[in-house]
Amino acid sequence: MRFVPFALIAVASVAGVATPASAAITHGSADGNGHPEVGALIAGKPHDDGTWSYCTGTLISPTVFLTAAHCGEHGQKTAQVSFDSEYQRGDKTYTGRYVPDTRFKDSSELHDMAVVIFKTAVPGIKPASLPAAGMLDHLKADNKLKTARFTPVGYGAVGRKERRFDYSDIRQQASISFEALSRKWLDLSVNRSKGDGSTCFGDSGGPNFLGGPTSHLLIATTVSGADDFCKATNFDYRLDTAAARQFLGKFVTLP
Repeated sequence: MRFVPFALIAVASVAGVATPASAAITHGSADGNGHPEVGALIAGKPHDDGTWSYCTGTLISPTVFLTAAHCGEHGQKTAQVSFDSEYQRGDKTYTGRYVPDTRFKDSSELHDMAVVIFKTAVPGIKPASLPAAGMLDHLKADNKLKTARFTPVGYGAVGRKERRFDYSDIRQQASISFEALSRKWLDLSVNRSKGDGSTCFGDSGGPNFLGGPTSHLLIATTVSGADDFCKATNFDYRLDTAAARQFLGKFVTLP
């Protein structure tokens, strides 16, 4: 099975121009104020299509923002984050220290976590909740995962034919169902007959909340998918494992 990391594809290689009316998580809808704790990593200059965001993440404490390590560049020291639901140039951003998990290697999606640490608390936003240790394992043992729904949120693109991706800098959400669970990964199904949406390029590091659209329980972060068009299985990094908690515990108090 081939992994396709969901960081931003260089816009110069994308056919077509971003269209805000249609660009978003595939088969999703505008999040609005549904998840104000979800923010976008903002580039230092616009992409060729005029958009700015390149990855997604979640505020997990007043001063700590969780994203994916593969969103960063080698030697990166800081990152700029916006929590606006529709980012436009000049909107408020927060700059913090960028710290990837040192165990992450470019050749593997394991340990694909990074945090942005702000000097002062982000005002007016309640951080997402994190899972207890082994929460997904307990749900699986109780046979509750098969019918569980998850809510991915992000600023990513819509995947279309011929490697065309439309971006908009708009925070979107979707609903997606369970497929499989392994020691490190939560696999989520993209089944249109069930009404499933999908994450796509630019959604990397973003949250998958356990439950419906009002949930704020962050159970896994978006990393990759099984195809180039964001229409197959989503692979998400579990946050309830010992390995993930080892990294997160350096920055936040865990349940």
